[in-house]
Amino acid sequence: MKLIIAYIQPEKLNDVKQELYKDQVTKMSVTNSLGCGQQGGYHETYRGIPIEVNLLQKVRIEIAVNEDFVDKTIKAVIRGAKTGKIGDGKIFVIHLDNCIRIRTEEEGTEAIG
Repeated sequence: MKLIIAYIQPEKLNDVKQELYKDQVTKMSVTNSLGCGQQGGYHETYRGIPIEVNLLQKVRIEIAVNEDFVDKTIKAVIRGAKTGKIGDGKIFVIHLDNCIRIRTEEEGTEAIG
């Protein structure tokens, strides 16, 4: 079991979801987040005062999958999020020791579904 965490551009969320649905990946958590990476942010003026904006809007997607879904999930996120420009995002893959479904108390791969 793996936990896949992806940080993507907010406007690419629907594209990523559509690509995931095509590969039968439908269970996910989505959170709005702020962050900066290589692009570092930008400068703007607010009421005549220069402001450095270095935390940009991102979307964090968390998907727990069984081993046979890891590669197809990663590829689906890339297909949906990639523009080829700086700021497309990152994907992290973390080993998941256990998963427990609260309603049925199932554990492991059965709990992920």
